[in-house]
Amino acid sequence: MALAAAVLVDPARAGTTVGAAPTCTLSDFDLGQILTRTRHQLANGRTLTIVAIGSSSTEGAGASSASAAYPARLEALLSARLPGVRIKVLNRGIGGEEEADMLARFDRDVIAEKPDLVLWQVASNAIMRDRSLSTQQALLRDGIARLKETGADTVLVDPQYTTAVLEHAVAAPMVDLIAAEARRQQIGNFRRFELMRDWREHGIPFAAFSIPDGLHMNDWGYDCFARNLAAAIIRSAAPNAMASIAVAPAH
Repeated sequence: MALAAAVLVDPARAGTTVGAAPTCTLSDFDLGQILTRTRHQLANGRTLTIVAIGSSSTEGAGASSASAAYPARLEALLSARLPGVRIKVLNRGIGGEEEADMLARFDRDVIAEKPDLVLWQVASNAIMRDRSLSTQQALLRDGIARLKETGADTVLVDPQYTTAVLEHAVAAPMVDLIAAEARRQQIGNFRRFELMRDWREHGIPFAAFSIPDGLHMNDWGYDCFARNLAAAIIRSAAPNAMASIAVAPAH
């Protein structure tokens, strides 16, 4: 099986230092669920179609180019690790949107693409605008129900851990709400907030992974996020096959 030979870091970049950039360490975060449809596609060597929908941190605000945004990096990383499978990651992020805006375009931008996996980045703008938890919960439940009807695997991606987000008291409760809803609905949850907090608590300054607006990620931030997400997807799609694979350091 192609998965058995997968490697979770970019061989061309492993063991090198790029300027003063910090080391991107792969966490052991999982998605909380096995990605059954993704697993089926990979195991049978079929095209894996992923739709990444969200707001500006999906679109790639702060990145130096479209190829440095996390969906493009994710496609490149997964393609390198799974050479026997065609990986297609569609970027459907639009800056400034909240969940109601995304729901309004689900049919066109998500469901019409017949995805195997949907990465739904949520709540960043809801936090920035101090929306209520009850409103957010209702929107999440609506969107999750619609995505489940497609048969696609669904993973919620929670907000970024940056200074502008942390200024809002609703940030931590919103992250907790997302995690609780993912568990309740038995879907995946990629804990970006916790991942980035771990960067900061291990001495990486905000300036190393975010741009001066205090909200958006930079190229290093998007890349390290994508590396960790790629690892989590592979572990969740084929946990047994991947269990014995050595993970080399990434930069």
